[in-house]
Amino acid sequence: MSDKYRLNIPKAYAYDFLKNFMLFSGVLVPFFTQWGGIKFSQIMILQAIFTLGMFLFEIPTGVVADRYGRKTSLILSGIFTALAVLVYSSHPSFPVFIAGELIWAVGVTLASGADTALVYDSLIQTGEEKGSKKILNRIESIGLFAMVFAAPLGSLVARYIGVRWAMILSLIPISFSIVIAMTFTEPPVVQKTEEKNYLKILRSGLVYFRDHKILRLLTIDYVAIMTLSFFLIWVYQVVLKSLDFPLEYYGFVHAGIVIAEIIVLNSVIKMESVVGSKKRYIFISTALVGLCYLVMSYTQNITAAIACMLVIAGFGLTVKPLFLSYMNKYIESDNRATVLSAVSMARSIVTAAANIVFGYFVDINMRWTLFALGIITLVFAFASRVTEEHLKD
Repeated sequence: MSDKYRLNIPKAYAYDFLKNFMLFSGVLVPFFTQWGGIKFSQIMILQAIFTLGMFLFEIPTGVVADRYGRKTSLILSGIFTALAVLVYSSHPSFPVFIAGELIWAVGVTLASGADTALVYDSLIQTGEEKGSKKILNRIESIGLFAMVFAAPLGSLVARYIGVRWAMILSLIPISFSIVIAMTFTEPPVVQKTEEKNYLKILRSGLVYFRDHKILRLLTIDYVAIMTLSFFLIWVYQVVLKSLDFPLEYYGFVHAGIVIAEIIVLNSVIKMESVVGSKKRYIFISTALVGLCYLVMSYTQNITAAIACMLVIAGFGLTVKPLFLSYMNKYIESDNRATVLSAVSMARSIVTAAANIVFGYFVDINMRWTLFALGIITLVFAFASRVTEEHLKD
């Protein structure tokens, strides 16, 4: 009986690899700007719409998983994602892209939590739930490695066939992920998902932060560093274009960014030991992000620019697990889900708003925008009020 649930684990590995094998990931900005004919600032508006869609659809799509099963939710996720790709590639139009973003948001939220819940409940059925951390980390790593392979392939497709085809051909792995999802065995529900009310979560979280100074300071630094670093994911392709970097190699840079994240994620503890302080590691990481934005703002050397992209990704985008670990030390168990949800919401809202502003200024002058990002990041590095005593292991 338990063997059918045990088979869900390798299927989950395959599902996550295919779900993340998006050929367009390394050429998304050229897709929107060259084929789509829209400005960079409009791309950032699309991302804000996507974030809004995530908020709007999280609750109703969660009901699908609860009432009809996680397997059904994952199948529908693939179908909506495929539909979004078809919409994106149907016609170069900003309103069409808005529709694509909203459909994609439905696809993402249908899978959000359902994939993890299916794996965890399958492990419970096989009596192997104690190994869930290892299994879930492996699934996350497989998703990252999918990007490493997909992005270079997609950039070659974009160069020799067309950027639109990098989007269209992503239907192939998506379709295979749907087939894999159909083969899952639905495990019994061990624990019902708690219904979410975003206004209640945000209000409860704000009250909690008001009464917890250390948690508030950690959250401010976390949101600031992640927001400033995450903008790289969008602006790096604009920088590559300004330096006349060949389109067919964009995906290789994207793969390098993902690999840099993997390397740093697996070296954080060792690097903290080398610099002699958790606080010093965070300061150095943030300062490196700021300095690299400054270098990117004036350099005409493609090697220097790409090196800075890798540093920003490696040290800026990997602070999430660090800060979440530190924040968890100050949150009681019965408030943990609500507070962490509020943190996630705050980061999403700030990132969406900041990206719209940054995107507008990139259209005006990309290099001055990068310079401003560098200065702002360095200010946060030096002005941080988080101390070594706040960073508990």
